[in-house]
Amino acid sequence: QVQLAESGGGFVQAGQSLRLSCAASGRTSSTGAMGWFRQAPGKEREFVAAIRWADNNAFYAESMKGRFTISRDRGKNTVYLYLSSLKPEDTAVYFCAQGGGRPIMSTLTSRQYYAYWGQGTQVTVSS
Repeated sequence: QVQLAESGGGFVQAGQSLRLSCAASGRTSSTGAMGWFRQAPGKEREFVAAIRWADNNAFYAESMKGRFTISRDRGKNTVYLYLSSLKPEDTAVYFCAQGGGRPIMSTLTSRQYYAYWGQGTQVTVSS
């Protein structure tokens, strides 16, 4: 089992930044990749970014490139998501997720790859 705990969400003005954190505990030695998804009210949960644990390769949703940065600290079993130049449409609950094995990059956008999910952290961006 893997437990994930997100933090760092909050209420910000448009144009500001936030850094989200997700700390993993439990059977973290099995981590193949960790990812971030978000879900706005009334919308499907969508992929934001992911990072492969073994080689630090990162992958982003096209619309997030350039504004969001994912990183990881293997020693702390923690993944971060830096959100910059935030817009009101970025308002959502942000979830981190963990998957095992040796994933190829193209699988990281799929919710089905991830076995464990955090509870989510709310990000609200006002105009």
